Amino acid sequence: MSDLAKIPVTVITGFLGSGKTTLIRHLMANPQGKRLAVLVNEFGDVGVDGDILKSCADENCPAENIVELANGCICCTVADDFIPTIETLMALPQKPDHILIETSGLALPKPLLKAFDWPDIRSRITVDGVVAVADAEAVANGRFAPDAAAVDAQRAADDSIDHETPLSEVFEDQIACADIVLLSKADLADEAQRAAARAHVEAEAPRKLPILDMAEGR
Repeated sequence: MSDLAKIPVTVITGFLGSGKTTLIRHLMANPQGKRLAVLVNEFGDVGVDGDILKSCADENCPAENIVELANGCICCTVADDFIPTIETLMALPQKPDHILIETSGLALPKPLLKAFDWPDIRSRITVDGVVAVADAEAVANGRFAPDAAAVDAQRAADDSIDHETPLSEVFEDQIACADIVLLSKADLADEAQRAAARAHVEAEAPRKLPILDMAEGR
């Protein structure tokens, strides 16, 4: 099957609180005539993001097209959770035109991207891009995550996550895999902070990337 016949998938990565869910809500509200499906990777006791997105379900992205993986980091549960979930979405009576995957803030994108080469799914879906969402003020100040304590709690909730990797290294991996970087909450950062965040992303990126400001998911 050619790439034109495959269902495109956009992977959205970024730390907890960076604005990934807000971005997806905006995309759901503006589907441009496409039928969407959303896969949310949560770990911890409550799937807040999944609940928020399901509350926004409509005819272009009905509730059954919004699936939550709550059993751990998506990159560590590929065979048990990720592949079966993708197959479930592909088996829907009305197949989605586009799939959005919101990864956990601590899920390294590289192992997930490799999962798209699995024989069971590689002939039917293709990654059309990786979007890294980064809190402009947090990046400018070297924190990377807007709420480091919440990220630490998220990390502690999953034994499969490397608890020792600094957030700076996880951020570097997110940028290395990205096709575009969105600096979120740009309206809450001043000009100097936005410039500092942009410079930091440019320094981390292995190649020239589009870097755009984002406020309220757009």
